[in-house]
Amino acid sequence: MKRLILVAALLAVSSPAVAREKARTPAANPSAVIAAELAFARLAQEKGQWTAYRETAASDAVTFQPQMVLVHQWVKDRPNPPTPNTWQPHQLWSSCDGTVVISHGAWQQNKQNGYYTTVWQRQKDGSYKWVLDHGDVMPMPIDAPEMIAAKVAECPPKPARRVKPPKLKKGALPPVPLFDPASRSGKSDDGTLVWSVSAEPSGAHNFSAEMRSEGQMGQILIEQVSAPEK
Repeated sequence: MKRLILVAALLAVSSPAVAREKARTPAANPSAVIAAELAFARLAQEKGQWTAYRETAASDAVTFQPQMVLVHQWVKDRPNPPTPNTWQPHQLWSSCDGTVVISHGAWQQNKQNGYYTTVWQRQKDGSYKWVLDHGDVMPMPIDAPEMIAAKVAECPPKPARRVKPPKLKKGALPPVPLFDPASRSGKSDDGTLVWSVSAEPSGAHNFSAEMRSEGQMGQILIEQVSAPEK
């Protein structure tokens, strides 16, 4: 059975002035991230898993091996595994402005099964790259839903003004954020979707995310991964 994509319907605007304002305001587009997820999974099958990571991850993206690592440093010159993972998105949560989207689904490799959670961030050119890859092994396969569900956060009362970074002097390079292997967090530009992850030297790590709904922030995901057995 083909999967259907469920996306939130947009309300019709009541006046040309409101329409122009809506056009200037960044909007959620869950279908773009579903497409990015499917393209990411297809690329892993066609060109190899770590090649797909290199081509789809943001410059400061992190994953777990099992400690938190910077993706581009970890996969640099690493040969692709002979059998890449396969995966399928089951559900997405998007901020109101679409700058951050969280996808959640199932993965398979050989006889192993598990779940994954990926945080996607919209880039300046409008495309999406992922900044966090999180997940764990499951004892049984996860049943796929008939539809990929997409939920969009409630918009704030007034559009949040994005704080522009200070202009760099000609020829200067942007500052490189320090890598903290114990924690990482992020949020959408409008603050309607936030996430955080913490990691221990043992390899245990925890992920949580909140989304704005009915005027307040509420938890949408809590994931706890135990340290691998020695």
